[in-house]
Amino acid sequence: MYLFKKNQIIHLILASIIPFLIWGPFFPDLIVSLSSLIFLFYSFNNNNFYYFKIKPFIIFLLFCIISLLISLDSEDIFLSIKRSLPYFRIGVFSCFIWYLIDRDKNILIYFYYALVICFSVLVIDGYLQFFSGSNIIGMSKHGVRISSLFGDELIMGSYLSRLFPLLFALFLVKKKNKYEIYYIGLLFVLVDALIYISAERAAFFFLNLSTIFIIMFIKEYQKFRLITFLIALALIIGLTLSSDKLSNRMIKGPAKSMGLVKDAQSKNIFTPSHDSLIKTAFNMFKDKPILGHGPKMFRVICKNKKYQTGIKPCDTHPHNFYVQLLAETGIIGFLFLFSAFCYVLYCAYRQFKSIVLKQKRYLTDYQVCLLSGILITVWPFAPNGNFFNNWLMIVYSLPVGFYLHSIYSKKKLL
Repeated sequence: MYLFKKNQIIHLILASIIPFLIWGPFFPDLIVSLSSLIFLFYSFNNNNFYYFKIKPFIIFLLFCIISLLISLDSEDIFLSIKRSLPYFRIGVFSCFIWYLIDRDKNILIYFYYALVICFSVLVIDGYLQFFSGSNIIGMSKHGVRISSLFGDELIMGSYLSRLFPLLFALFLVKKKNKYEIYYIGLLFVLVDALIYISAERAAFFFLNLSTIFIIMFIKEYQKFRLITFLIALALIIGLTLSSDKLSNRMIKGPAKSMGLVKDAQSKNIFTPSHDSLIKTAFNMFKDKPILGHGPKMFRVICKNKKYQTGIKPCDTHPHNFYVQLLAETGIIGFLFLFSAFCYVLYCAYRQFKSIVLKQKRYLTDYQVCLLSGILITVWPFAPNGNFFNNWLMIVYSLPVGFYLHSIYSKKKLL
């Protein structure tokens, strides 16, 4: 009985990361850091390094060590080390999730309900803010963009789109009745449309990317996801037609940027400001192509005019993971992330081949959903945040932990 209660407390604490992410990185990062330290202590104390002997963690560890060594030669050593040294905890935390699932699969239920509750609250609050101009606690819209309970941080769409694959994966392995299936179907429709009306273009792109990946490669709930997504698209069309501002930001603006309209002056998948940041980062990369300038050094080095180009040549990061790693960790860091992307492509190929040849599927539906969440992280051709950002890394680490369990654990879910 004592062990059961202790497990419940651990599961509640870990699952509380989901709602805490809405209010910022502090509490989630505290939970991740303490959990990682406790897990490391447990592993050393019991001389049990089973969860750290897998290839993905070893590669991640090498990346962390190289990043730390690069930091020692950066322009601002303290700033760079402050980011590269604790980065190690993200990989440890993913392994810790795997360990906890091995001990007690009930942790999946805690994460599932945490996601369902948070998504449901954001749906109610987000639509209220969109239609009335302010949310439940009086926070106003930011022009055409809505943020719900995230306040001044315009990342609600990012939160929903990046955690959606994890929710779908957990939905697949949970025992459910028809009423819960109906509710989740409705939730999927409303979340899909909410990500769109958040006016976060990258978030909506990632939602489409993961959804296409899932529909292509899952079996059991393929029609369910296809139907919910098509209904959401119909809702999105209606919302777009009712709002010129939303249409300008989500349709006309990107179309003009990519040269798809007659009066377009350029053809680019990125905005002019993002494009100039990327060019600045490439100039930095050419100066130190092997090891880069050090983690978190873009914000420092981009102030040097010899690297600057375009209308907005300097910011805290260049808004693309691959370009940031080229500038800050050189080709070495770039290859770390690119290898993860290649792994996802390899799995997609094996899954496609097994479907076409009508063989046993290479991946389970559960694994496909989790892998789609990883695909969002490693996709190269889209704007995103700072690779070394605490909030983002915690969000990214969650599906990785569940995925590691699904492929390496002897205690399978299905």
